[in-house]
Amino acid sequence: MIQDTSIRVIARVRAKAEHVAEVQAVLSAIVEPTRRESGCLSYELLQNSSDPADFVFVEKWASVAAEHAHFATPHVSVALQRLGELLADEPEICRYTALT
Repeated sequence: MIQDTSIRVIARVRAKAEHVAEVQAVLSAIVEPTRRESGCLSYELLQNSSDPADFVFVEKWASVAAEHAHFATPHVSVALQRLGELLADEPEICRYTALT
């Protein structure tokens, strides 16, 4: 049996109410460059229908190393700097392994 070494990530970002549009623009800008990263198997940005300030990334990476390398890319570094005062809370990042 081949072991699945991929990792799933759910990353939640909450914008301050007055900065929802700006946060959406910053987050949207990193989707395509991230999808081109080595080891990125899927990368989706979702916005909560009933709470527009609530954004979630649903990610699948080939390995833990690929997911860690993602944070060293220029597009993520720039996004994190731009998000600074626009967020209501620190981003919440949860990592999972598939059981089935």
